[in-house]
Amino acid sequence: MEEVDHLAHERNKAQFDVEAMKIVWAGSRHAFEVSDRMSRLVASDPAFRKDNRATLSRKELFKNTLRKAAYAWKRIVELHLSEEEASKLRFFVDEPAYTDLHWGMFVPAIKGQGTDEQHQKWLTLAYKMQIIGCYAQTELGHGSNVQGLETTATFDPKSDEFIIHSPTLTSSKWWPGGLGKVSTHAVIYARLIIDGRDHGVHGFIVQLRSLDDHLPLPGITIGDIGMKFGNGAYNTMDNGVLQFNHVRIPRNQMLMRVSQVTREGKYVQSDVPRQLVYGTMVYVRQTIVSDASSALSRAVCVAVRYSAVRRQFGSQDGGPETQVIDYKTQQSRLFPLLASAYAFRFVGEWLKWLYMDVTKRLQANEFSTLPEAHACTAGLKSLTTTATADGIEECRKLCGGHGYLCSSGLPELFAVYVPACTYEGDNTVLLLQVARFLMKTVSQLGSGKQLVGTTAYMQRAEHLMQCTSDVRSAEDWLKPSFILEAFEARALRLAVTCAKNISKAPNPEEGFSQLSPDLAEAAVAHCQLIVVSKFIDKIQGDIDGMGLKEQLQALCGIYALSLLHKHLGEFLSTGCITPKQAALANEKLRSLYAKVRPNAVALVDAFNYTDHFLGSILGRYDGNVYPKLYEEAWKDPLNDSVVPDGYHEYVRPLLKQQLRTAKL
Repeated sequence: MEEVDHLAHERNKAQFDVEAMKIVWAGSRHAFEVSDRMSRLVASDPAFRKDNRATLSRKELFKNTLRKAAYAWKRIVELHLSEEEASKLRFFVDEPAYTDLHWGMFVPAIKGQGTDEQHQKWLTLAYKMQIIGCYAQTELGHGSNVQGLETTATFDPKSDEFIIHSPTLTSSKWWPGGLGKVSTHAVIYARLIIDGRDHGVHGFIVQLRSLDDHLPLPGITIGDIGMKFGNGAYNTMDNGVLQFNHVRIPRNQMLMRVSQVTREGKYVQSDVPRQLVYGTMVYVRQTIVSDASSALSRAVCVAVRYSAVRRQFGSQDGGPETQVIDYKTQQSRLFPLLASAYAFRFVGEWLKWLYMDVTKRLQANEFSTLPEAHACTAGLKSLTTTATADGIEECRKLCGGHGYLCSSGLPELFAVYVPACTYEGDNTVLLLQVARFLMKTVSQLGSGKQLVGTTAYMQRAEHLMQCTSDVRSAEDWLKPSFILEAFEARALRLAVTCAKNISKAPNPEEGFSQLSPDLAEAAVAHCQLIVVSKFIDKIQGDIDGMGLKEQLQALCGIYALSLLHKHLGEFLSTGCITPKQAALANEKLRSLYAKVRPNAVALVDAFNYTDHFLGSILGRYDGNVYPKLYEEAWKDPLNDSVVPDGYHEYVRPLLKQQLRTAKL
């Protein structure tokens, strides 16, 4: 069948340099070149085929993932790929696997919490994949409440060993990816017990399976926790259950960078501050924010391309029907998601810089920015993953009935992505952590302490508590100063109101508990301000290329004003803007949709995703949707035979019975 580019006309409308936008999206020319090279390497290799995942049984699916992970490692070694290139290759393979936890959690945990000697021993093995690790923190009975973990690590001074034990059913490790069937080792989090005294939760490196025959070691019960939501999706991952029955490990397998246990059984805090433990958490959460932009941009790419191909209603005199993307209701749902994908990419870049800055400061024993970094990564992880999960589902709805097909790629993308709202911190719990940080910051207002970073706007509390927006025309809503002031005033006023109401409670903790829904909303407002401000910073930086600034300004306006529309009650009730200004914001938002419309397909082309990575017939680059949907339908195993299995046993007798009944 001849390949026809059904979206060529849309691409000809582009009012900006698409190739230059690809570099902006990637972050730099180097990052773009690495990403482009690795994505094409994966797409061109039939060993990485993934279009049949939804039809495989769990066992077939999992074995296929093991094959791909091994093959990916083989290619990484053969091609002498750098760490950056290897990471990108695994990303474009696009299949949740044990390697995600090995590289994304096990290695960073040892890096961040292990001593130099432990780095030398364990990282040397891990980097060569001679051991495979996972991160076993969550238990059957506790997830977000890490301090409530029940697994114990009791020191035995006679043998110089820790005894790792699961004292209850609920202390079973539950959910760690890679644990169920593959990992040979794990970083286990357990309560450190010395002479009957509980020293809290610490990390330990524990071997789980034999390196000879892969059988569990004595005292270890281990397995997979079963099927998860969706076809294919996260079922490629062996999320596991693990129980210990008095398993002994050497004392030197406790991660001892922050605190140690001596040969005599003395618990010692090292010179390295305990805050370093948060370094790994900050790293993981900033990668999750970057992953949010990738997942949302995939869904948006599918929805935009299909919305330009799909036509419904509106034909007159036998002419073509209207493209779905031209309906204002479609634009008002789709374009804010397109803008969000860009916004999350830019705030992800900033978080990466923040993590590197914090890391340098920690190495110099400077911890002043750590609370803010922790609050930023916690809040932005919550904000972006919630918005992305909701956005992927919205994109599926925007694709109508065909979006419900597995071949659209959207059901599996949603099922793969939605656990991000829970892992590495439940999103509501994380917002409340941000709220505590905000309440502490508000309490310092007027103390003379200089506020910096993302809370610097609170330094102008007196002005922000009293000001009303100066917006006089719809055009004013594109001015960064007006947008920022409205978002700053809203965030501050919500936080200050919460602080005042907490102060009226019998005690702060009771007040915090009673006001937790309001506090979560205040945290969201603060985090949305961060995203808006970083989007504006990006636009005001050096951006080369025809029409790029104009398009990014339009997207930034859509992101900010769609949030203003969504949370209009907060902006009005706190007095940040007037009803008239709200109407002007909506007017400007509609005009921005019209500005983005001719460029929509080119803006998703800038993500530079191959058809292989998108994994969606609806989102094909050439827009040749309908022949491919028809072709794909016949590949389903149910169509292997004309008469289905089970017809003679169940359907034919039923029909014959009906016929006999009809004759009576």
